[in-house]
Amino acid sequence: MVGQNVAETVGRGRRHVFPRAVRFADIDSLGHVNNVRFFDYLEDARQAMFLVDPHREGNAPFKGLVVSRHEIDYRRPLTFRPDPVRVESWVTEIRPVRFSLAYEIRDDQRVFVQARSVLVAYDVERAQPRRFTEDELAYLHRFAAE
Repeated sequence: MVGQNVAETVGRGRRHVFPRAVRFADIDSLGHVNNVRFFDYLEDARQAMFLVDPHREGNAPFKGLVVSRHEIDYRRPLTFRPDPVRVESWVTEIRPVRFSLAYEIRDDQRVFVQARSVLVAYDVERAQPRRFTEDELAYLHRFAAE
């Protein structure tokens, strides 16, 4: 992980912005970031958005989020570089027990990946979905697309 995570107003809504270094280990034999490694980038951004950042703000982190769906579109190759890329994330839909998250992995000029995930609030002890708390819903709405 590189740098601080920040929330920025980008485009139409507020996005969570996570700087992610391109590591040598991410590069495949074709000289670009392997397609499977992009899921690590998305996971690192989600960890920051839902665990690290709420903790830094003095709030309880989300507990029991599980991914029920991922979609990813590869837009252009990402090669090794000294500067990090940004994983920008925002909420596109909120339901009582799930929400949809959109992402772009990008720099100032290019979008390398666009992706979407559906995440479900999960009660680990009961092994079943649960409803979001009021605090969790308020946090999600901070990053909801307009």
